[in-house]
Amino acid sequence: MNDNALLATASPTTPDTDTLPAFDRIRPEDAEPAIDAALAQGRDGLAALLAEARSPGWRPTWEGVVEPLEEAGDRIARTWGPVAHLFGVTSTPGWRQAHNACLPKLTSYSLEVSQNAELLRAYDALAASPAYAGFSAARKKVIEDARRDFKLAGVALPAAQKERFKTVQLRLSELQSKFEENLIDSVQAFRKHVTDETLLAGMTGQGKAAAREKARAKGLDGFLLTLDFPGYDAVASHADRRELRRELYEAYATRASDEGPLAGQFDNTPLMDEILALRHEEATLLGFRNYAEVSLATKMADSPDEVERFLLDLNVRARPRALAELDELRRFAFERDKVSDFGPWDTLYYSEKLKQQKLAFSEEELRPYFPAERVIDGMFALVRRLYGVEIERVGGIATWHRDVTTYAVRDAAGAHIGLFYLDPYARDDKRGGAWMDECITRRRARIGLQRPVAYLTCNFAPPLPGQPALLTHNEVLTLFHEFGHGLHHLLTQVDEAAVSGIHGVARDAVELPSQFMENWCFHGPTLRAFAQHWKTGEPLPDALLEKVRASRTFQSGLATVRQIEFALFDLRLHRDHDARTGARVRDTLDAVRRIASVLVPPAYNRMPQSFAHVFAGGYAAGYYGYKWAEVLSADAFAAFEESRFAPETGHRFRDTVLAQGGSRDAMDLFVAFRGRKPDITPLLKQAGLT
Repeated sequence: MNDNALLATASPTTPDTDTLPAFDRIRPEDAEPAIDAALAQGRDGLAALLAEARSPGWRPTWEGVVEPLEEAGDRIARTWGPVAHLFGVTSTPGWRQAHNACLPKLTSYSLEVSQNAELLRAYDALAASPAYAGFSAARKKVIEDARRDFKLAGVALPAAQKERFKTVQLRLSELQSKFEENLIDSVQAFRKHVTDETLLAGMTGQGKAAAREKARAKGLDGFLLTLDFPGYDAVASHADRRELRRELYEAYATRASDEGPLAGQFDNTPLMDEILALRHEEATLLGFRNYAEVSLATKMADSPDEVERFLLDLNVRARPRALAELDELRRFAFERDKVSDFGPWDTLYYSEKLKQQKLAFSEEELRPYFPAERVIDGMFALVRRLYGVEIERVGGIATWHRDVTTYAVRDAAGAHIGLFYLDPYARDDKRGGAWMDECITRRRARIGLQRPVAYLTCNFAPPLPGQPALLTHNEVLTLFHEFGHGLHHLLTQVDEAAVSGIHGVARDAVELPSQFMENWCFHGPTLRAFAQHWKTGEPLPDALLEKVRASRTFQSGLATVRQIEFALFDLRLHRDHDARTGARVRDTLDAVRRIASVLVPPAYNRMPQSFAHVFAGGYAAGYYGYKWAEVLSADAFAAFEESRFAPETGHRFRDTVLAQGGSRDAMDLFVAFRGRKPDITPLLKQAGLT
């Protein structure tokens, strides 16, 4: 075990970056022994803490109760974090096996800690101690959040029910991991080999070149069409051949399901039913009526019904516009190509064509102005202007792939704040989508101040021979969004790990920093600073810039009701579950679509089977948070507009929202920044729904 690279960095002796994961040496076979060692140390520490708490005359202190658990948690996170990360970005059989071997052990340990009644009594004693009054707001919130979470983990349940709760949690962790594996496998398994280039008429040069590179990588002539989003979108948005769009749509809409070209091979249907049943059982064990109430116990919203009212009110505002936009799109398709049976496989294609006609530009027209490196540099320049921090690329750090780059974040005086990895491009063995995750959490440890480290992961089309990676404007939005999460993690000034960065932040508020960053992708001066043609250096023309800004409200009604459909489906699925009749996923989805959808997809559509946010990604009964956070982010950006982008507004946002992490209630932090509670008006104005 001496050469185990995970063990080498699990217990750092200094807080410096030489304790970063040794990604050039970590092997799948390192995972289980390292996890076993970290969990054993955690159990030993817990036993020592409780033995001390049982001794006569024991007085609870922060150093005696919270710090040992924080140390153990950090050691486990440093061990498990790289394993979980590599499972997502290098999903090989070896890393899957390692991930799945460790997951039940971690879940079991977490439940041992969170269901420990003695440990809860120690926290209760600390909360009742004279020292508590002198604790910082952050420390008080750590204690109160922990006491709440003990109860949500079933600490007060009778022994038999507590054991059942543990069984439920272990099974859920297994099912959710398998859900994600099935989705990855279904995307990787689909390949359409095309040798006749005329079949790809209408596709952009960029899209065809990427498909040609995929074929070449597999030793094939011609083109390879795939279901990673850049590959799918290249067909769905641009291919003139309707039959091809329909074929790709069917494959994409039936990923990991019982329908489509891979029917039954990676089917998530039985997993969904069991996940929902177990979540409902968890809720009833805890004394809640449904899992939605469990989910909202840690969020800003007070009740499932309050969330539904928010979504239905937004639907009333957006639906008329969405219907008008769909009617316009159908008319356009008929007038242009005599399409009388408009279907979902036509939506992206004719939306792109309509945008070109109405706004006289296309996403592909923008792509040459968004070379990835310049976009990244421009994003860093914005952050420098807003928050007074410097970001510079650093070398000599081990990574998991040659495309990955690393960056240091420093304050205005040059002092080190944190570091992040950027993994921008799609690969065969990489999970789809985009996300930010933590590598190391900021905390004040015994060895000194431990500075934060983040992972930023995207799935953009990689660079083609002879040119840099070129992004669409939508991909620029994605990059800014994920970096907003990264800044929330990196710019925290909180020293307690449990509420540092994104920790302890209500899930329906955690999207505020990310969605706030998206606003700058429509801000003229910001775009002008980095949008330059990759060949000529010509800046984005003013006329094209204004079209980008105008595009923000293009089909905003359709985009809004689509998100409402997802959020309302998620909420009702978890709120209205009936143990007697089962999940009734299809019935719930159909009922929601009658309310929110304007273009009902074909019966074979299996959207839920690929809804990883909800079934595998931690957003269960919380997907509405994206729309709620849009309210917060639009209102926050309005404060910048009202101040004419005064520097102090950026500093205030940094100091109240980003720096405070989860150390205070999310609503209190928003009010501290904005001076009042959130107002939906800026969002309605931004989306053209007023």
